[in-house]
Formats: sequence, C-alpha cells, structure tokens
Amino acid sequence: MTGRVVDAVADPAGAVAAAAAELRAGRPVVLPTDTVYGVAALVDDAAAVADIFRRKGRDEAKPMAVLVADAAQASALTDADLGALADLWPGALTIVVHRTPGAELHLGPGAGGLTTVGLRCPDHDLVRALAAEVGPLATTSANRAGEPSPSTAVEAAAVLGGGLLVLDGGSCEGVPSTVVDLTVPPARILRVGAIDAEALCAAGLEVAPR
Repeated sequence: MTGRVVDAVADPAGAVAAAAAELRAGRPVVLPTDTVYGVAALVDDAAAVADIFRRKGRDEAKPMAVLVADAAQASALTDADLGALADLWPGALTIVVHRTPGAELHLGPGAGGLTTVGLRCPDHDLVRALAAEVGPLATTSANRAGEPSPSTAVEAAAVLGGGLLVLDGGSCEGVPSTVVDLTVPPARILRVGAIDAEALCAAGLEVAPR
C-alpha cells in the first residue's frame, strides 16, 4: 500500500496543505527535493523521526539533516555566520554547524547529545513553502539505508513500507547535496556532492584540501 498520492506539480498549494496536515498529525511525508526524494517529519516530533529510522533501517547514531525555508529560519537554529551562503542557498549544500543552545531538535534516537546540526535550504519551491508553513523539517533520503534512492515518488514510498502521504513532484534524479563541516576552520567537505570545492571557495568559504 503506497498511501495517498498528491500531484505536487499540478496542485502545489494543495500539496503543501496536505503535507502540513500530515506532519502536524505526527506522520512522516515523502516529498521531492532539488536532489532526490526525501522523507520528512517535524524537527520536534521524536516519534515521527523514530518512525523514519525504522522504515529506512537507518543507523540510530546517524542524525538526520534539517531542511529550512530560508537563511532566516536557519539562523534560529544556529549562531553561525551564514553570510557566505548567499550565493549557495537555495541549493544542494548541507552545512554542519553548532546548534543554538535550547533548540528542540529530534534528529534520531541516538542524536540526543549532539551539539551540531546539518542545515540545508533546498532549491525547490514546494519544500521551502512547506518549511515556511510548518517550520524546519527533519529529512533524509527516501530509501532503505545503503540502497540507491528511487527516482519516483511511488517507488520511494514503497521502499519505505507504504502508508505515507506522497507528494509526487515527478522524477528526482539529482546528485545528493555536498556536506560541509563549518564547525572547524578551515571548513571540511564531509561528502562530495552537487557543489564542488571551487564553488565553495568562490562563495568565500575557506575549505581544507581533501
């Protein structure tokens, strides 16, 4: 059973409304991004986040990233200077930064003691609109751990066990985001993705050689 499918291309406003209702009811949602299909929950919903880990078979010690609507929303979760990201966000860049003390973030069963968070502002109008509506989203790729990410919404929902609301945004076959650790100088690239070191340097980030 796939679950309810909403055509997010034909009716983006309806897709945002449907997803917001599901998330607020404590249920994860499968959604398109600018890279691959993801599965999301509200960042303060520990039970929904745990459900995602169960469905994916994800290592409990590996925290989920957070998608934000814009840099202003990200700034509420970190004290890091995000000025250098103006040319890179929205985009396929996840930054690891120190989280704001007291921020209620449930990013995985084994991530409770972490003082950092991975933030990304995706280049996808639907996801940013959803984050603007409900707040930051704890998100990970919609696949079983260690397996390729499906390129269609229905396939993504099926591998996660079904029963989830699915926002169908068409085919998603992008390159995963680049992950950069900004907690240390110079910054370190933790995962090579869609944005290369040259682009990071051009934006004003000092990046350690790999």
